[in-house]
Amino acid sequence: MDTLWAPWRMQYIERAKHGQAECILCDKAKQADDRASLILFRGKKNFVLMNLFPYNPGHLMVAPYRHLARLPELSEEELAEHFQLVSRCTEWLGQLLGPDGFNLGMNLGRVAGAGIDGHLHTHIVPRWNGDTNFMPVTGETKVVSEALDATYLKLKKVIG
Repeated sequence: MDTLWAPWRMQYIERAKHGQAECILCDKAKQADDRASLILFRGKKNFVLMNLFPYNPGHLMVAPYRHLARLPELSEEELAEHFQLVSRCTEWLGQLLGPDGFNLGMNLGRVAGAGIDGHLHTHIVPRWNGDTNFMPVTGETKVVSEALDATYLKLKKVIG
C-alpha cells in the first residue's frame, strides 16, 4: 500500500479536536496581510478568501465582516454584496481555471456540517469532469492538485 502524506491536514484536525477560541473568519478579516490570510478581495461588507483546507484548487469562500450565524441577520446591503461576490467569484474562477461547473453552498449550523458554525459563509468550489477518483472512496483522502500559494497568486492577477 502507498502512503500519501498530507501533514498540513493536522492543523485542521487539531483545530477541530480542540476547538477554536476565536472565530477564524473574524480573525482573518482583522489581519493586515491579505496574502498570509488568503484574502483575495475586500468589499464594503464582505470579503473573499481561499479555503485553507480546499476541496479543489480555487475553493473560495465569501463571508461578511460581521460575525453572524443566520442569513436573516444580514442587512440588505450585506446580503446583496455577499451574493454579488459569490457571482463574481464564479466569473474569476471561470476565467482563470476554466472549470466545467461549480458547487455553491452554505452549511448553516454544526448539524448541517458547518466547520465554522458561528460565522456564515458561502463556499464556491470549482469542479471539473473527472475531478473525483478512487482516493475519497477507498482511501477517505482528497488529493488537491495545486498549492494554495500558487492558486492565490493566479487568482490575484485576475481579481486585481
